[in-house]
Amino acid sequence: MPKSPRYRNLRQGIAGRVAGFVHDWSLPRQLAGQNVKSKAAESELSRSLRPRLEQADAVGTSICPFCAVGCGQLVYAKGGRPLHIEGDPRNPINQGTLCPKGSSTLGVLLSPQRINKVLYRAPHATEWEERPLEWAMDRVAALTKQARDDTFVETLPDGRIVNHTLGVGSLGGATLDNEENYLIKKLFAGGLGIVNVENQARI
Repeated sequence: MPKSPRYRNLRQGIAGRVAGFVHDWSLPRQLAGQNVKSKAAESELSRSLRPRLEQADAVGTSICPFCAVGCGQLVYAKGGRPLHIEGDPRNPINQGTLCPKGSSTLGVLLSPQRINKVLYRAPHATEWEERPLEWAMDRVAALTKQARDDTFVETLPDGRIVNHTLGVGSLGGATLDNEENYLIKKLFAGGLGIVNVENQARI
């Protein structure tokens, strides 16, 4: 019974792929005595592979943002856009390694769901609106000062000097290291008189 053209084309395609594989297979060349460290071990696929970071035109250092350990990272970029992030082998903390969270830094950085602008919702409003970063920083500073001034206590009823406020608090994140926590404590407690200074540390 004659085979259909589709069947013949399929057989020819499979035969061509098998022949190409056998021709490209490095094992016969190695069995023939060619050095495995030479091009005898190469294939068409391996010759076409390129280093994943070859396109990068700049590399910079960074710190992983996910916890207070402070693992060093190398950030490879092209045209100002990150291509890859890996551990920095020169960093004495992680010595080139990254945990699963640190390894996902690039995905978080380039995620289309990442919010990279200031969104503000006015009191009783139902919609968010974009605002400049400078406006947001000035508003945070003004509201912090207003809350501190409105609730600042210089002395207790018994005459003891306290110079503190209970109307403002600070809750630090787990990405803050010891040095940052030290500065926060000095600014908030020593400078602004804030009593409620806490840190949500996981490590």
